[in-house]
Amino acid sequence: MAEPEVEVRRSKRRRQTVSAYRDGEKVVVLLPARMSRTEEKRWVADMLSRLQRSETRRRSPARESDSALSERCRELSAKYLDGRAKPKSIRWVPPMRTRWASCTPSEGTIRVSSRLKDVPGWVLDYVLVHELAHLLAPGHGEDFWAWVRRYAKTERAIGYLEGLSAAAQLGIDTHADDDTDEAEGD
Repeated sequence: MAEPEVEVRRSKRRRQTVSAYRDGEKVVVLLPARMSRTEEKRWVADMLSRLQRSETRRRSPARESDSALSERCRELSAKYLDGRAKPKSIRWVPPMRTRWASCTPSEGTIRVSSRLKDVPGWVLDYVLVHELAHLLAPGHGEDFWAWVRRYAKTERAIGYLEGLSAAAQLGIDTHADDDTDEAEGD
């Protein structure tokens, strides 16, 4: 994996703390101005390592394969949907233009956009619960949302996906109610 571009920002007001965050493809490392170049080099390497560990922990193991995705769906169905949602197939697909995922209830199939492989695990879990709920209640009616809202981070995940779509200018409407839900999913 290629090393990310790193931008070091020094501050005279910063006394001891060092922090880092990702800004798109770049990592920004914040350091005290008094720090030597040797200390800077050590701290940049340390902060890159910490950031990588943190991001890896946040990602779902379901991103690894279709079978891992299927296993995660079984776990989520058992936990939030009384084990009633049982897709016939679930798989990762190339990025979709207008959706994060789709479900075809009549066939019991779920497709998940590969754009979601790097989102935090709790966001992917929301999308999976959302699609699994379509197997129990096609469309976006009250009964559907009653199932989905059993997942405690529903509103937070919707906000995350709306922000991601806006930031990347994807134009994906998280709340799209589509007449073709039953045929094409969402």
